[in-house]
Amino acid sequence: MSYVLTLIANPDKQQITLSEISQHLGAVEPVCLSEGEAYDIFTDEVINLVELQEKLPHVDIILQEVAERRKKLLIADMDSTIVTGETLDDLAEFAGIKEQVAEITTRAMNGEIQFRDALRERVAMLKGLSSDFMEEAMKMVHLTPGAETLVATMKANGAYCALVSGGFTFFTSRVAAQVGFDFNAGNMMEIKDGTLTGNVIDPILTKDSKLDYLHKLCAEQGLTTTQALAVGDGANDLPMILEAGLGIAYHAKPSVIARAKHTINHGNLTALLFAQGYSKPDFQ
Repeated sequence: MSYVLTLIANPDKQQITLSEISQHLGAVEPVCLSEGEAYDIFTDEVINLVELQEKLPHVDIILQEVAERRKKLLIADMDSTIVTGETLDDLAEFAGIKEQVAEITTRAMNGEIQFRDALRERVAMLKGLSSDFMEEAMKMVHLTPGAETLVATMKANGAYCALVSGGFTFFTSRVAAQVGFDFNAGNMMEIKDGTLTGNVIDPILTKDSKLDYLHKLCAEQGLTTTQALAVGDGANDLPMILEAGLGIAYHAKPSVIARAKHTINHGNLTALLFAQGYSKPDFQ
C-alpha cells in the first residue's frame, strides 16, 4: 500500500468508532493507534477527502504517502501552538493594553497585515514597561496538551526538535527548556535600564526566516525537507508548513486552514504522533 489515511478524534469530545469507519470507508482493516481516538488505514484507493470530512466532521483526517512517514525533524511555532496563548498579548496585559495588542495579533496571524509591521507596532505600545513584567508574563504561559509528549517521543526516536517563533527569545528559551526542544530561535526586544524601549532588535524573524530555518536545520541534520514535520497556526507559519514533508496547521487561523494540506482541528499535539504512525504505547 502506498498511502496511509489516519483518522484522529478528540476522545474527550467525541470518539471515532469502527462502525463509523466501515460505514464510510467500506471493507477496510483499520490499525488501532489508540482505541476510539486514532486509526490508520493503508490504501491504494482514491479517497474523496472533502466528502469524507463532511461525513466525519468530528475527526481530523491526514492522508499521506507511507514512505518516510516518521519524520526526523520537528520545527514548531510557539504561540498558540506549543503554548496555548500569545506571549506578547500576555505581556501587554501588564501595560493595560491587552485587547488592543491582541486585535493586531489576530489580524497578523490571519495574514491581514504584514507580520513585521504588526510586531513593531505592538512592541512600540509596550514602551516604558518594566522588564520585570516579562517574568510575570512567563507565569501565564501554559503548554498545549501533548507538547511534552510530542517532543519527547520524537526525540526518543531520533528526531531533532526546534522551536522557531516570531515571539521573543525570553519566552522561547524558557519554553524550549521546559518542553525539551534541542534548539530555539525568536526575536529580541530592546531593554535599557530595566525598561522596554519599544523597539525590536533587527533582524526580525519572519515567515521567510522560519522557512530558512527549515532548510538550514535540514541541511545541518543531513535531511531533506520531506523528512521534516512543521507545525503552526498563523500566516507566518505557512511557508514552512507548505514546504515540509508533513506540514500541519494546528487549530489554525482561517487563512492558514484554507491553504494547508493537513490540519488538526480537534486533537491535541499528540495527533502529530498519530499522523506519523506512533501508537499510544509508543508515547514517551
